[in-house]
Amino acid sequence: MKIKEHFDTSIMTLGSTKIASPIKGVRKQDEGRRFVSDNERILINIDENEVMKAAKSQKKPLALERAGPRNKIFFDPSKLRCAIVSCGGLCPGINDIVRAIVLTLHHNYGVSNICGIRYGFEGFISSYGHELIDLTPGFVSAIHESGGTVLGTSRGPQDIESIVDALERMNVGLLFTIGGDGTMAGASQIAKVISKRKLKISVIGIPKTIDNDIYLIDRSFGFDSAVDIAVDTIRSAHNEAISASHGIGLVKLMGRHSGFIAAAATLAMPEVNFCLIPESDFDLEGPNGLLELVKERLLSRQHAVIVAAEGAGQKFFKEKPKRSDASGNISLEDIGLFLKESINSYFQEQNIRITLKYIDPSYTIRSVSANANDHVLCGFLGRSAVHAGISGKTKMLVGLCNNQLVHIPMEATAGKRKQVNLSSDMWMSVLETTGQTTLKN
Repeated sequence: MKIKEHFDTSIMTLGSTKIASPIKGVRKQDEGRRFVSDNERILINIDENEVMKAAKSQKKPLALERAGPRNKIFFDPSKLRCAIVSCGGLCPGINDIVRAIVLTLHHNYGVSNICGIRYGFEGFISSYGHELIDLTPGFVSAIHESGGTVLGTSRGPQDIESIVDALERMNVGLLFTIGGDGTMAGASQIAKVISKRKLKISVIGIPKTIDNDIYLIDRSFGFDSAVDIAVDTIRSAHNEAISASHGIGLVKLMGRHSGFIAAAATLAMPEVNFCLIPESDFDLEGPNGLLELVKERLLSRQHAVIVAAEGAGQKFFKEKPKRSDASGNISLEDIGLFLKESINSYFQEQNIRITLKYIDPSYTIRSVSANANDHVLCGFLGRSAVHAGISGKTKMLVGLCNNQLVHIPMEATAGKRKQVNLSSDMWMSVLETTGQTTLKN
């Protein structure tokens, strides 16, 4: 990971930690547990040249606080009440996160008062009438086997002052928020109001995006599961394509602004011939445009497989994007249906008979249960979130950076997005695997 800008990586705390962590005394096998110091850091830029540049400029290399259990904690577990809320769209692994948080609080710290907020931030607003869920080890024991979220979810902003009022009424000391950009922005505002009121409430975010586009974070939970299902879908599209003369399999995958799912699935399923992502512009017509190259492929090999991320090719739509959902997300035009119609029309004009099968597995992907890799990652994230929150840290996220669990200030990722680097080994490998050109005239 290479980040050129410098920013404050310090983590806000509610106060000094004076209580000895109970982890050592919970189980005999925990007696030799290694605690993490606040001084331990993980470099963001691990490239030696970047580190040398920072040293020459007399700036400290950018580094994030290492996650993990602390020797001293802020909250008294016997008096602490925690709350967990999930917001936004579905993503494999949300239930895993909830389960990991509850089990870590209960078994490692002895916290028994944990409530689940129903249907996102709506659950804090009394007028909606959503009841709380009592989150016990028994309740969460098997929820990781199911997709979706046991807490329910919703989109859209709610009044921040009213949310903090609810936290005060409920006597919540530690709030865990699971969600995407909008959720993290809301959580940051909640933390600001809490700070303004001088309340001792910690806010810890576990960022959620199936597109894997969170700035500073290597891999977000749910991404690996999404690629798994995407590969199965591409395999089906390939089977359809090779079963017909001039067969075309067209698959639309998630990726509004970043094409990581499409790129990773293409590398895992090298039968893909054309991979279209938002970061890489392409032409539809002309000698080097997609349509002409698909024609060349069909005439030489009799079949073709095309994978398109949902945010690819938005330049082909004349209407300006409009905001549609309650979270204010831009409503993208459907590139999948557009390509389907354009390809069919083009080959009809060419008097070439084709058989095109179009597959959009988006809702199937986002609603499945997590795979083994995401089970593991969610466990790490949930436990790290608990260790951070109970030690009094606040207004921060947990995530993977350079394959290490770290604490990230919420402001550091706000309004930023990770995208596929078109000069990276990943994208170069996609071009080599598919054999596609830049698709530009």
